[in-house]
Amino acid sequence: MLVASALVMLMVPGLALFYGGMVQGKNVLSTLMHSFGALAVVTVVWALWGYSLAFGESQGGLIGGATHLFMKGVGQEAKGTLPHILFFLFQGTFAAITPALISGAYAERLKFSAFLLFTVLWATFVYAPVAHWVWAADGWLLKLGALDFAGGAVVHLTSGVSALVVALVVGRRKGARQPPHNLAFTLLGAGLLWFGWFGFNAGSALAANELAAVAATNTHLAAAAGAVAWGIVDLIRLKKVTALGAASGLVAGLVGITPAAGFVAPMGALAIGLLAGAVCYGGVLLKEHFRYDDALDVVGVHGVGGALGALLTGVFATVAVNPAGADGVLAAGNWALLGKQALSILAVAAFSALLTFVLLKVVQAVVGLRVDDEAEFEGLDPHVHGERAYHTGMSLGSGHGHGSSAPREVPSAQASASEKAPLSAEPAMEG
Repeated sequence: MLVASALVMLMVPGLALFYGGMVQGKNVLSTLMHSFGALAVVTVVWALWGYSLAFGESQGGLIGGATHLFMKGVGQEAKGTLPHILFFLFQGTFAAITPALISGAYAERLKFSAFLLFTVLWATFVYAPVAHWVWAADGWLLKLGALDFAGGAVVHLTSGVSALVVALVVGRRKGARQPPHNLAFTLLGAGLLWFGWFGFNAGSALAANELAAVAATNTHLAAAAGAVAWGIVDLIRLKKVTALGAASGLVAGLVGITPAAGFVAPMGALAIGLLAGAVCYGGVLLKEHFRYDDALDVVGVHGVGGALGALLTGVFATVAVNPAGADGVLAAGNWALLGKQALSILAVAAFSALLTFVLLKVVQAVVGLRVDDEAEFEGLDPHVHGERAYHTGMSLGSGHGHGSSAPREVPSAQASASEKAPLSAEPAMEG
C-alpha cells in the first residue's frame, strides 16, 4: 500500500505532462502548475479537514463530521488491515489528482488565483462528500449497493461533469486553436498514467492479495484495449492512427475500468476497455457539436468514460471475482444492479454540476476567473508565473513567432481525433 500510494502520487506529474504537451508552448508551465499546485494544495486541505469530511463519522450518510479534523485520531492504529495513517495517505493521493483532472477544461485562460481558490473549494464541497457517499462505511451510495472499486464516480465522473460546467462558465479561448506543442510530453505522460494506474486500481483492494492481482490485470487489459479501439476509429475516420489518439484511447480504457477493476473478470475488462475507447472517442466529438471549449477533453474522456464504466460494472460484475460485490446483468440477469449504478451516476453528476456552478460564481465574485486578453494572447507563463518554458526567441506554439503566419484553425489538444481535419494532415508549424 505504500508503493500503491507512491504510484498514485506519480500520476499527478504524469497528468501534468499529459496535459502540458497538448497546450501551446506559451502556456505549458501554467498547465503543469495546475497539476503540481493541486497536489500541494489539496494535500494540505486533506490533512486539515478534507479527510475528516470524507471518512469521519457519518452525518446521515451524506458527509463525514469533525472526527478527524487536523488528523485527530489518524495515527498508527489499525483501520481495517492498514495503519490508519497509511489509509489516509492513499486516499489523499486520490483527492489530489481529481481536481487536477478538471484543469484540462480551463487550460490556457484561468487566473492562477482562481485555480487555487476553486481547487480548495471543490475538494472540500464536491470531492469529500462524494467520496463519503461511495467509500465511507455509512455512505448512502455504498449502503444502496452501488459499486465503485477505484473511483469511476468519485474521481472521473465528478471531474468530468465539473469540467463541462467550468468550460461553459469560463467560456471559449480567444483566437484560433493551435496544435499541441509537444506530443512527446503527452505520450510520456500517458505512459506514467498507465504505470501509476496500477496503484490507483490494484491499490484499491487495500492489500497485496488475489483481488489486487485481478484488478491490476484488468487495468492493463483495459488500457491496451482502449488504445486499440481508439486507433481503429482513428483509422476509419482519418485513415491513420494518431499518437494523440493512442494516448487518449489508453486513458479512456483506464477510466472505463476504474469502477469495475475489482468486480469483473479479465474478459469483461477487455470488453470495457474496447467500449470505452470507442465511446469516449464519440464523447470527444460532442464539444464540436455543442461548441463548448473543453480544452483537453476532460468531459469526453473522464466524464463519458466514468459514466460508461459505472454502467458497465453493472453489466459485467460477478461475485466469482469479488464476493463483496454483486452479480450483474451477464452473470445473473441482475438488472437491479444496473439500476443502482445508473442512480449513482445521476446523483453524482447532478451534485457535481450544481456545486461546481455555485463555487465558480463564488470564485468569480472574489477574484475573477479569466486572465485579461493580453495575458491570454501572449501566454499565461510570462504573465501569471513570470517564467517561460522555452527561450528560443519566440513563444513556441503561440502561432505568432518570427516568420509565422496568422493563426490557422487546427485541431486542439486531444481533438486530433475529434476534429474534421487530422493533425497529421496539417503542415508543420512555421517558425
